[in-house]
Amino acid sequence: MRTVKIYDTTLRDGQQAEGISYSIEDKLRIAQKLDEFGVHYIEGGWPGSNPKDAGFFNRIKHIPLKTAKIAAFGSTRHAKNSVANDPNIIALLKAESPVVTIFGKSWDLHVRDALRVTPKENLEMIYDSVSYLKKQGREVIYDAEHFFDGYKSNPQYAIKTLQAAADAGAEVLVLCDTNGGTMPNELAKIITEVKKTVSIPLGIHVHNDSGVAVANSIIAVEHGIVHVQGTVNGFGERCGNADLCCIIPNLILKYGIDCIPKENLKRLTEVSRFIAETANMVPNDKQPYVGYSAFAHKGGIHVSAIQRNPETYEHIRPELVGNTRRVLVSDQAGKSNVYFKAAELGIELDKSTPEAKEIVNRIKELENLGYEFEAADGTFELLVKKAVGKHRSFFTLEGFRVIVEKRGNKIVSEATIKVRVDDKFEHTAAEGDGPVDALDHALRKALIEFYPQLKKVRLTDYKVRVLDAKAGTAAKVRVLIESTDGKNEWGTVGISENILEASWQALVDSIEYLLLKEEETKNRRMKEHKNGKNVN
Repeated sequence: MRTVKIYDTTLRDGQQAEGISYSIEDKLRIAQKLDEFGVHYIEGGWPGSNPKDAGFFNRIKHIPLKTAKIAAFGSTRHAKNSVANDPNIIALLKAESPVVTIFGKSWDLHVRDALRVTPKENLEMIYDSVSYLKKQGREVIYDAEHFFDGYKSNPQYAIKTLQAAADAGAEVLVLCDTNGGTMPNELAKIITEVKKTVSIPLGIHVHNDSGVAVANSIIAVEHGIVHVQGTVNGFGERCGNADLCCIIPNLILKYGIDCIPKENLKRLTEVSRFIAETANMVPNDKQPYVGYSAFAHKGGIHVSAIQRNPETYEHIRPELVGNTRRVLVSDQAGKSNVYFKAAELGIELDKSTPEAKEIVNRIKELENLGYEFEAADGTFELLVKKAVGKHRSFFTLEGFRVIVEKRGNKIVSEATIKVRVDDKFEHTAAEGDGPVDALDHALRKALIEFYPQLKKVRLTDYKVRVLDAKAGTAAKVRVLIESTDGKNEWGTVGISENILEASWQALVDSIEYLLLKEEETKNRRMKEHKNGKNVN
């Protein structure tokens, strides 16, 4: 089987994305996750550019890695410096990484206007830097910056820059589309021409400014490239880099090319989301392979088909990349959606009974009013259980009041609530950062004596959308709430012209969802224990 090596630059090039700034601890955790995943190289940063990257290299060398080599990144020597006295080269060696990746100029425009040196001096800078690092015992990867633009401008000189690095001993020459403007047909032709004169292994590093970074990376592999650089989730400057979360599964599943241990591919979604969370970036639901919506089905005809054979509307099985199939329930749903979702919830609906049709009709009626069940599985589950008689209310609201007042320079929100559980009443109050937060605190405070498990519940997201803006302040709003108990997450929804009422609906569903789940688990365990089963 053909092998392609994966070079991950999430920690260096990925950090250049707007909105991303890793701490040293973040970088260490990501590096260990990438190593476990099985990439060949992890580019840790530019040790000569900032103390944070230097700190990373000081610490990562004490952490044993299983598969990946750490690479330090930097530029060729400065034109005015000898290579042994160049601060950038000294910093690269001080990082003590087994691999050093240096970039040099391939485009005569940059040689002339950016470096302001002669073409000959640029070739000497490339040769001196690679040769010196090789003599210091480093594996050297040479990034030919702006190579494709340079080749289109002056192909003879662009090739000479590669030959300078090759003659100096570079293990890999990486062709870079730094501005991201090269089209796939151009890239293929240029790689073909390069291979006629360069015999050492070639790599590819492309940016996504034209939306073709993944396509260009795959086409490069088709044309003999054996080293692919990219970032997890496509993080990177401007429009980002080539997304390894697309490249890796494409190579393994579509081309049969070995690039990471195949058994690790099922961790792809986990790695993608871990790095997004560590970077404090919201995961892209529409991202191929690993996105939350990548294997989500909404149309009733689609759902009916995938129940018979998932290949009808899925290009791979989601579990191959660690993702899951999801069926969305909406006004486009049919009975197939309801059967599928109910089965996921452990509720078997008899197709000969009217419940399924009743649920579908109810969903369409509610979505016409503005409800959204795609992101509110918790509310949907409660709706189904109400329809089949498997739901009960855990408390009754006697009333609540929310007060918002300004005390000096501070806005204070306070909620007072009275609830009844069986024949017992609880009347309490709580403050919060806003009226909904205060109401949430007051409700849980009132119920905690009866249901102590609510201590572990917290809201993780709260979204409000105005449904009919033309109605002004009388417009309906939809409130979506995400909740967690530390292990599971669920979404609930509420609709009203009053934001507090909509929030209340979603809050009640959130709490009832957890309490119902816990009651079902308790009853199941009691039944299993009674039947003599091991319930550990």
